[in-house]
This record gives sequence, structure tokens and C-alpha cells, in this order.
Amino acid sequence: MTLPARSLAACSLAIFLALYVVGAASHTPLRHGVQTLPLLLPIVLGFRQRESAKWAALPCLVFWLLIMSLIWLFLLGWSHVARGHYSPVEIAMTMVIGVACLSGIAVGLRWPAAQRPTAAWGSLLVSLALQLAAFRVSLLPAISHR
Repeated sequence: MTLPARSLAACSLAIFLALYVVGAASHTPLRHGVQTLPLLLPIVLGFRQRESAKWAALPCLVFWLLIMSLIWLFLLGWSHVARGHYSPVEIAMTMVIGVACLSGIAVGLRWPAAQRPTAAWGSLLVSLALQLAAFRVSLLPAISHR
């Protein structure tokens, strides 16, 4: 149980730190700080070696992989959903985040955590709700440009 939990925590921490780098590079530290708050749950649970780290991490990892995919599609000129200007630092961080997401998802899917289904679903839904809410709040005008 130790290795998968810590691996998920490390992947979540990599995403957390990369998003802070993006916030610094784009001069929007508050926005990216808000977006990273839900990642604290799998980071703490994972480093404490809790099985619920799996269910707290997976929604965040999938969410950020989808966001990175939209950015990559924009950069390739295939989609205009994630429009904007991305500096080389920000583009590099999308790669770090993408690798961390894929690694974490692979660890999570291979880890046969023996948590009760109701507890697992509860952790998963709470984590997903927190991530979606944090992202939505980060888009509010009072936060998005700070």
C-alpha cells in the first residue's frame, strides 16, 4: 500500500507545483493557487499512506489531463477551446502536468485499494466536486486576473 499512495501523492504534488510555476509565469498566482487547492487532499492522504488517496487523486488527475489536452489541441491548431497565449514556460509545465497525470492515473488504476465502495465513491465524488468548484471559482473576474 505504501508505494502506490506515495506515488499518487508525488504525482499530485508535481501538478500542484507546476501550476504554481504557471501562475508565476502568467502573473496569475491567485488563480492558479485556487485551482491547486483540491490537489492538497490526495497529497496529504497519499503521504499519510491512506487508501482513499486513490479515489481523491483520480478525479483531479483526469481533470488536469483533460485541461492539458485542450491546451495541446489549441497549440496544434486543432481546437480553440483553451484559447490564449502560452509562454514557453507554460507549455513546458503542460508537459510536466500531463506526464504526472498519466503516471498517476496508471498507478491508481493498477492499485487494488480495498476500500468499501461507498467510501471510495464518496471520496471520488467529493474530490471531483472540489476540483470543479475550485476551477469555476478561479475563473471569476475577481480572481482570474490576480
